Amino acid sequence: MRIRKVAAVTMAACLAASALAGCGSKKSDEKVIKIGVFEPTTGENGGGGYQEVLGIRYANEMHPTVNIGGEEYAVRLVEVDNKSDKTEAVNAAQKLVSEKVSVVLGSYGSGVSIAAGQIFADAKIPAIGCSCTNPQVTEGNDYYFRVCFIDPFQGTVLANFAKDQFSATKAYCLAKQGDDYSVGLCNYFMKAFGEENCVYEVFPEGTSDYSSYVTSAKNSGADVFFAPVSIEAAALILDQAATQDLGMPMLAGDTWDSNVITEAAKGKSNIDLYVTTFYQEGGNAEFDAAFKEWINSDSTNLTNNNGNDMIAAVSVMGYDAYYVALEALKAAGSTNPADVMTALWDVTYDGITGHIAFDDENGDAVRDLAYVKHCNTETGAWDLVGEQGV
Repeated sequence: MRIRKVAAVTMAACLAASALAGCGSKKSDEKVIKIGVFEPTTGENGGGGYQEVLGIRYANEMHPTVNIGGEEYAVRLVEVDNKSDKTEAVNAAQKLVSEKVSVVLGSYGSGVSIAAGQIFADAKIPAIGCSCTNPQVTEGNDYYFRVCFIDPFQGTVLANFAKDQFSATKAYCLAKQGDDYSVGLCNYFMKAFGEENCVYEVFPEGTSDYSSYVTSAKNSGADVFFAPVSIEAAALILDQAATQDLGMPMLAGDTWDSNVITEAAKGKSNIDLYVTTFYQEGGNAEFDAAFKEWINSDSTNLTNNNGNDMIAAVSVMGYDAYYVALEALKAAGSTNPADVMTALWDVTYDGITGHIAFDDENGDAVRDLAYVKHCNTETGAWDLVGEQGV
């Protein structure tokens, strides 16, 4: 895919970090299509949510129009903050419905996506998940799709990796009570690994001290420590793992693929951390260079990317999801959300993260590979271990 250079003068007028993205003024006769951006930019998943939003905003600036039924439309992003909270997710989804968006992108976080799913279905507005991996997001909901792999696959990849890479025969698994993502991914991991060979614990909402869980893992006789929890919790767990010298490899899912995690692990030489994810920086050099240039072009972008220009996989997933939405709008030849939903089932797209097509059952992306990364505690970067399927 060719990545267009941004014309400095033109795009400078369009850059905006406001809730409603797009050029500030428009011609009175300009046709506008609204795409909803349903993401957490506050709460425990706010850091990852903002990185997903960055990918969507970048795609919108690279391709701010779409041809629908022979007419050119300006694409206006309508952003709402679901605040990493299931109740707020419903409120945010209802706001997008009231804004009469034609399609929705998001969310980072499976729990909020599940919570909002019925709102979108009742309004007959299709949603495209960028990185929400829990199967319940799309199950029984014809209006929810996703471009990422799902947790039965990811959990199996991680379990196989633990056995193949470390000859692990016992695993310690940690999740957050009531959290769809971490509880679900732990369950899929344990099923693939062998539940009888796993020690499973959950921590309650509001936990800030993870010392007892790290101690429990050390005393369990486990060979690996698996904790697919939020970035916020992960940084604290890493601190305790280093302080107590955990003494076993740590595994996590796509949520931990963040520069917040690499920063938290940097300098902790006794941390041995691996994650599965959707994209590895360096996979598309042209895209990576242009996206980094865009991040560094604006201090707000840099802040929202957690202070540096490392490319998060969720940013690339947001970017690809935006283009899938444009393909659906073009295929529908209509701005009617129900028509867009119908068109989505047959949409295919070759994105930065690979070929995207949806299965006929749930609208899940057909994905059979994950990237496995290792955290380099000296450089504060991710090193690619390889691609792994099941």
